[in-house]
Amino acid sequence: MDSKVKIYLQRALNELSIAKLLFNISNNDEGKSKFYVSEGTTYYSSVISHSYYTIFYSAKAILLTKNIKTESPQVHKKTYEIFKTIFVDSGILDVELLKIYKKMVIRADGLLQIFKDEKWKRGHFTYHTIPQANKNPAEESMKNATIFLKNIRVIIEK
Repeated sequence: MDSKVKIYLQRALNELSIAKLLFNISNNDEGKSKFYVSEGTTYYSSVISHSYYTIFYSAKAILLTKNIKTESPQVHKKTYEIFKTIFVDSGILDVELLKIYKKMVIRADGLLQIFKDEKWKRGHFTYHTIPQANKNPAEESMKNATIFLKNIRVIIEK
């Protein structure tokens, strides 16, 4: 595996780890005191943002396996569009997932929709909603990021 692919996968894992840590601290007043965080403070908006970046860096990693690099400007849009074209529209992702999971069918459209939804939530919940209102979307974002990263890693590491 290419070292840049490994770096992006590690970055995705780090983003997911920090999302989980921030979610747990947001839900645990005892844990908050250990880090000198005021009671009632939450980091759900950050959980959503870090979950999105888990997906973003996972997508960049799998694109690199095809020697495709995305860069600014509009790196997020480019990454999404190229990921969709190369791995979803072409059917590559479906075929790989079917081989890996055999009986368990995971449609690439589902993974793509997770990526698209998380991109929207990152902007919406980070900039337009108070942090305490974001608990359920934050939890969903972590789950989506976990599913996305797991599936991308399986494909890359096979």
